[in-house]
Amino acid sequence: MKEKIIISPSILSADFANLERDIKAVENAGADWIHIDVMDGHFVPNITIGVPVVKSIKKVTNLPLDVHLMIENPQIYIEPFAKVGADILTFHYEAVEKANVSDIIEQIHSFGIKAGLSIKPKTKPEEILEFLKDLDMVLIMTVEPGFGGQKFIPDCAEKITILKQEAPENLIIQVDGGINDQTAKICTSYGANSLVAGNYIYKSENIKQAIKSLR
Repeated sequence: MKEKIIISPSILSADFANLERDIKAVENAGADWIHIDVMDGHFVPNITIGVPVVKSIKKVTNLPLDVHLMIENPQIYIEPFAKVGADILTFHYEAVEKANVSDIIEQIHSFGIKAGLSIKPKTKPEEILEFLKDLDMVLIMTVEPGFGGQKFIPDCAEKITILKQEAPENLIIQVDGGINDQTAKICTSYGANSLVAGNYIYKSENIKQAIKSLR
């Protein structure tokens, strides 16, 4: 039986003036999660949304909130995001000291939610292998984090194979960046089982068909 691919549309590509409408649109079209990119203008050169918006989103959807922290000092914000309804909290390996990674994973789990660890395009997957046993998800960035609509970097997808070889069976391997119906096939063929897509879904004339094509 084919493994289910978890589709997590990124609201970075939604209309922020009509966020509830656009979240409902992907929910009704078969999305599995809602991907929320939190950017601080320091770790990445863009600023997006914070805790109050996540709190509001939680009220208008039944889908799990997949919150991607592209921020410095993520440990400070884990409790606030967990308390307003994040179901998965992913932080960046590059944003913290390696010695603190395990403690942050444990901190996320202490709120009863899933813990994810993300790596940027230039980070080697071997650097995070020791943490796989404690994680629920690894997020591989196939673009430089910070802006939507960037072009997929094929070399980054090859990291999936290395992680898949070492990963526990239940680890979710998510890919984010330049995902469309063609690049999705590359990622899933390597073993990814979760895909984040923003522009491809939200700029599509048929959102339901766009989501289906990623599977």
